[in-house]
Amino acid sequence: MSRAAISIKAFAVYAFVVGAGLVVAPNGMLGVFGIPHTTEVWIRVVGVLAFNIGAYYWCAAKCEIKAFFRATVYTRGLVVLLFTAFVFLGWASPALMVFVTVELFGAVWTHLALRSERRHS
Repeated sequence: MSRAAISIKAFAVYAFVVGAGLVVAPNGMLGVFGIPHTTEVWIRVVGVLAFNIGAYYWCAAKCEIKAFFRATVYTRGLVVLLFTAFVFLGWASPALMVFVTVELFGAVWTHLALRSERRHS
C-alpha cells in the first residue's frame, strides 16, 4: 500500500469515527467542540454523510485510486478555506477550527505522499 493510500485510509477512519459519533451521540460530539446541542435531525444526517465519505476513502485507498487521492487534496483544501471563512464571518464557533486542522493535516499528508511517489516513479 502506498503512503498516499495510507493517508487516505487514516482519513477514512477519522470519517468513520466522526460520522458514527454524530449519528449515535450527536450532542456528545458537539459538546466536545463547544458547539451548542441540538435536537435537529440534520446533525445525524451529516453523520451519515461523513460515514459514507469514509467508506469512499477506504475503498479508494484499497484500490490505489490516485486520481481520487489528488481530488481529496483539493476538496479538503476547499473545506479548510470555507470552514475558516465561516468562523471569521461569525457563522460558526471557533471550535470548528479543530476540523480545519484535521482537514489541513490530511490534505498536506496526502499531497506530500503523492509528490514523493511521483518523484520515485
